[in-house]
Amino acid sequence: MISITLPDGSVKQFDAGITPMGVAISISEGFARNVISASFNDIIIESSTPLTEDGHLILYTWRDKKGKQAFWHSSSHIMAQALEEKFPGVKLTIGPAIENGFYYDIDLVDNTISDKDLKSIEDKMLEIARGKHEFTLRESSKADALEYYKKQGNQYKVALIENLEDGTITFCDHDSFTDLCRGGHIPNTGIVKAIKLMSIAGAYWRGDEKNKQLTRIYGISFPKQKELKEYLALLEEAKKRDHRKLGKELELFTFSQKVGQGLPLWLPKGAALRERLENFLKKAQKKAGYEMVISPHIGHKELYITSGHYEKYGADSFQAIKTPNEGEEFLLKPMNCPHHCEIYNSKPWSYKDLPKRFAEFGTVYRYEQSGELHGLTRVRGFTQDDAHIFCTPDQLDEEFKKVIDLVLYVFGSLGFENFTTQVSLRDPNNPDKYIGSDENWEKAEKAILNATIEKGLDYVIETGEAAFYGPKLDFMVKDALGRSWQLGTIQVDYNLPERFELEYKGSDNEMHRPVMIHRAPFGSMERFIAILLEHTGGNFPLWLMPEQVSILSLSEKYEKYAQKVFNVLENNEIRALVDNRNETIGKKIREAEMNKIPYMLIIGEQEENENSVSVRKHSEGDLGSMTAEALSKLINDEIDKNKKEFIV
Repeated sequence: MISITLPDGSVKQFDAGITPMGVAISISEGFARNVISASFNDIIIESSTPLTEDGHLILYTWRDKKGKQAFWHSSSHIMAQALEEKFPGVKLTIGPAIENGFYYDIDLVDNTISDKDLKSIEDKMLEIARGKHEFTLRESSKADALEYYKKQGNQYKVALIENLEDGTITFCDHDSFTDLCRGGHIPNTGIVKAIKLMSIAGAYWRGDEKNKQLTRIYGISFPKQKELKEYLALLEEAKKRDHRKLGKELELFTFSQKVGQGLPLWLPKGAALRERLENFLKKAQKKAGYEMVISPHIGHKELYITSGHYEKYGADSFQAIKTPNEGEEFLLKPMNCPHHCEIYNSKPWSYKDLPKRFAEFGTVYRYEQSGELHGLTRVRGFTQDDAHIFCTPDQLDEEFKKVIDLVLYVFGSLGFENFTTQVSLRDPNNPDKYIGSDENWEKAEKAILNATIEKGLDYVIETGEAAFYGPKLDFMVKDALGRSWQLGTIQVDYNLPERFELEYKGSDNEMHRPVMIHRAPFGSMERFIAILLEHTGGNFPLWLMPEQVSILSLSEKYEKYAQKVFNVLENNEIRALVDNRNETIGKKIREAEMNKIPYMLIIGEQEENENSVSVRKHSEGDLGSMTAEALSKLINDEIDKNKKEFIV
């Protein structure tokens, strides 16, 4: 008999050899019908894998993230089979699940494929799926696996196998199709009921521009046709909210090929929006005891060698700027933390001086491949709302919780109420990925978990997702369309203080290392604004809008009165503009609506005579007549209601 521990902590006894599906049936036949994948002792397995030892079992359905991963990965196998059948001679490479759906990278060899082929591939996939073919995982020796793909002439699979160890290689079979695969599949193809292939793109083998460009086909699948329809409707709404489209329409930012790919140019309205966001956070940070610092846009190469970033990311990411002095090299600043370490190092500190909280809206630069660039969400130059806290180990818990409070304040003020947190820990099986001692990592991981639990946050643990220098707490926010975004991160770091030999004098008169906390509630200004733009559809919180009121005069006769109204609003700190163009009032209203301006004031003879304004609210319509002073109070009351004060 073996003991199987379930997620609720209950322990059940079974005969050795029972499968996850067998365990599911023992719980409930209805539940078992929905089980599509499983993990045992944190390793993803098949629902048909025999269990031969004691362990922890998690059963996944379509509703679980890992259930969806298995579903979509299995769908990539179905697509690969369809491609082989429709385009003989293609060479398969890899086909993983992604956040929404899956893709497969293929070498078409002598074949060609276009968007018009996607429907026929979908049809073939559905035909295969209806066969209800079981997914079966089997082991293979390295020699047999190499021989199989060498006979096919598939150099990509051969390269993958050559990096694997004998005894770790498995194939997955279904119907007449076989593929190299580690596992994690649904029971059979029949569970896939709806498929949509989304697009075709180019992708370099192993992401290296020096390698051959492959064809990547993206797709998504569902267990019900209804869910596919809902997803496609969501995509249509997402297109309307695309920050690139809205950013252009609202005149917030632009890009120029002459300036360079991935380098956004902020237009006046966008710059005003950014400045308002910065001032909002600066005000809260000041209350929380942060001090603003400024660091240069470049740093000596030695700085990043000391920090470990140069070694970790390599010369390919950091091309040095050489000076006339032999051997002197600088890099565009890829992160702010090494600079802040040196700011800390500028003078001696005592335990009485700590914590020190240094904050900076620091612009950093990282080379992203052109194919990875996407509007403001993936750029080559971006500004981080960065801060680094240097504290004693005894202060760590309290400081970490204070940062959580600040992040929650930011989210609450900007309408991101639906979020979870992710505690990212190191992968104990890959110690080479990280720097620092086991002892420091254990202390840091414990500190994050304790603070997260104490604050009552809804969290999940992700092993292997830590930064190379320390564990972190990421905030995963759901937007208005139900999409999940990583916004805001807090990281504990014992390693950079070691590398930069940071010290403070303790109460024992001995020198000690401070602990470092990295934090960025926005993450980056660019990405945050992009997500906020899509979340709100351009209807930002009233306090944040670049323009809150548009004053629309019926004719040039009322320009003086329009200016008088403008002055009243301005004196009450309301951001307004006057539209005196020789256009119809209908056109002015339509354009103000398109520009998402919250309030429109119509001014004509009656309004001037009554010293009033006729008020329209964006997407709501007519609010009636009132004085400019009354409107100012209405707007400021609305701002006060929605913009919370940060309480320390």
